[in-house]
Amino acid sequence: MRVAGAIPAPRLPALFVADLHLTEKRPQASAAFFDFFSGPARQAGSVFILGDLFEYWVGDDDIESAFNRSICEALSAATAAGTVVYFMAGNRDFLAGEGFAHASGARLLADMVSIRFATRTLLLSHGDSLCTDDHDYQAFCLQVRDREWQAGFLAEPLDERRNFIKKLRERSEAAKQGKCAEIMDVNADAVVSLLRSHAYPTLIHGHTHRPAHHTYLIDGHRCERHVLPDWRDHAVWLAFDGSEFSVCSGVESLP
Repeated sequence: MRVAGAIPAPRLPALFVADLHLTEKRPQASAAFFDFFSGPARQAGSVFILGDLFEYWVGDDDIESAFNRSICEALSAATAAGTVVYFMAGNRDFLAGEGFAHASGARLLADMVSIRFATRTLLLSHGDSLCTDDHDYQAFCLQVRDREWQAGFLAEPLDERRNFIKKLRERSEAAKQGKCAEIMDVNADAVVSLLRSHAYPTLIHGHTHRPAHHTYLIDGHRCERHVLPDWRDHAVWLAFDGSEFSVCSGVESLP
């Protein structure tokens, strides 16, 4: 079950990551993941993974592949050590469900949840729902998040699902070449509307691969938006101690 709405204030410090895009074909990102969850994550109170942990996830019956199992085991070891791990699905791993949660020990979150602290409220999202100018992409999301579509897809043999996703990723990459960068970024009006509707929180999201810290003045309220970076050859995360944010990197700790 994915937790929606508001969740209790998590243990601090809280670390936020997104867009790791883990796959056997990106060994440096995988090494960064294992280093992060055996090191910095163990020293944190909680870790929030805000989507696209995997390059793709074709269903929870794929957990038994050696690579996926190793990722789940690393997450499970971190939770066993006392770190609370939260997982919000992205556009690459939206089919990760209860089977993944059981194997990894992660707590599933619905997209768009808030955390209330004494001094501020954080609003968490993967971020792709804010890219409203990309109409083709939004139509695709509407299709694949339909429960009937998902049930039909998951009924297909595992190898067929893998081949389908591979072809889908190839078409997606080709389609990006014909889109301007602005279309694939968040829509400014969508961001303002979201912040206003949630009583002017601090928004944290990924998806766009455009790490930044934005500030807004909306109806007299100062709001912030933190865009998480994607992982390449080292771990990068946003840390929150209850009052302040800091961007951290594990590049020095990698071999």
